[in-house]
Amino acid sequence: MRSVSWQANELLAASTMSTLTEHDIYLFREGSHAKLHEKLGCHIDEERCAHFGVWAPNAKAVSLIGDFNGWNPQAHTMNPRWDGSGIWEAAVPGVEPGAAYKYRIVSRHDSVHEKGDPFGFYWEVAPRTASRVWELDYEWHDDQWMSTRGAHNALHAPMSIYELHIGSWRRRADGEFLGYSGVA
Repeated sequence: MRSVSWQANELLAASTMSTLTEHDIYLFREGSHAKLHEKLGCHIDEERCAHFGVWAPNAKAVSLIGDFNGWNPQAHTMNPRWDGSGIWEAAVPGVEPGAAYKYRIVSRHDSVHEKGDPFGFYWEVAPRTASRVWELDYEWHDDQWMSTRGAHNALHAPMSIYELHIGSWRRRADGEFLGYSGVA
């Protein structure tokens, strides 16, 4: 984590460069947006600017708190979209992958809640609860399998479903949670 010193000219208001189109909002309101994870949450663009979006329809105010602003709720306030969708947005330059963050939400009844990102791609290890800025930039090498996937996922083919909540399944001797490698 880098240290942060806050001077007046460094407290930049978060801009609202939206990643959502009018069509996205239509699908969101309809309840049929199948790729909302590509629009809400935190996404870093080519200029290393982090775009944040969260649905908080009953919020009076939303701000970003995290490693990148010294957990200062006044440093990066979010703006509600003009369309009444209840989505709050902000764009913050210079946020690095791995930075911890939360949304600080002030309800219309003035209660304050610090929440992790429901669309977060990476999280701190419990008992800590912040989301981490992360990029899904893994390059897959499964072209051969993908070319035959349709035959394996056919409706007439056998199906096996197995679900495991790794965090509650097993721990190390010292009580720490196992990672994926440890579970394997």
